[in-house]
Amino acid sequence: MKKFYALSLCTIMLLSCSLNLLAPSISSTPVPTLTITPTDLPSATPTVPTPTFTPTPPLVGLRTHTLTPTITATSTQPTETSIFLATLDTPTPSVEMKGFVSVNVSTKEFFKDAECQPTSVKFVAQVADSAGTAFVVLFVRFKSKQTGTTSEWTSIGMSTIGAGTYTYELKPEEMKGVDSFKSPWVQYQFVATNADANEIGRTGIFSERLSLLECEPTPSPSPSPEPTVLRP
Repeated sequence: MKKFYALSLCTIMLLSCSLNLLAPSISSTPVPTLTITPTDLPSATPTVPTPTFTPTPPLVGLRTHTLTPTITATSTQPTETSIFLATLDTPTPSVEMKGFVSVNVSTKEFFKDAECQPTSVKFVAQVADSAGTAFVVLFVRFKSKQTGTTSEWTSIGMSTIGAGTYTYELKPEEMKGVDSFKSPWVQYQFVATNADANEIGRTGIFSERLSLLECEPTPSPSPSPEPTVLRP
């Protein structure tokens, strides 16, 4: 029995050696190792500000409670403005005031007859150069409200009350052509001169601002007749 096993082992060993001698030699080619380097993308790191919390000190003497906001409805409709509240006013054209600071007139209308008041108008003019002004002359004339016809100019020297202020109170009978116009405009203009009679100031013509009116007194009512009493 032992001889059988020994013989089998020898047979296997001989067979193995025969196979190694018959097998062709195979040379293997080594596979190159590939190295892949990834492209680095820039990493964007956002800067987030660190919130800072400021503690609110509690109010002394008050309870801590949650406030509920009150929502008030607000109308978005436009507010209508009544057109009757707007007052349209026609601006008065400006007049040149060369050499003068201001001009004032006491009234807008005066009367030709003494039955109605006032029967005169007072002019006050303030010159710009009080030291260099020696005289101020007031020029006045009539202008018809119906036709625009004008009369001749009447020149009147004004009186000074000091500090460059000149005044004059005009009456209708002083003006030329007073009987030729009925309820006309009275146009006026001021001229300032120095001691050598050289002009140093002149205003424009103030037109259609002052009226001379005819006095129309209100008629007195006539007494009512007494009723006639018929007696039997």
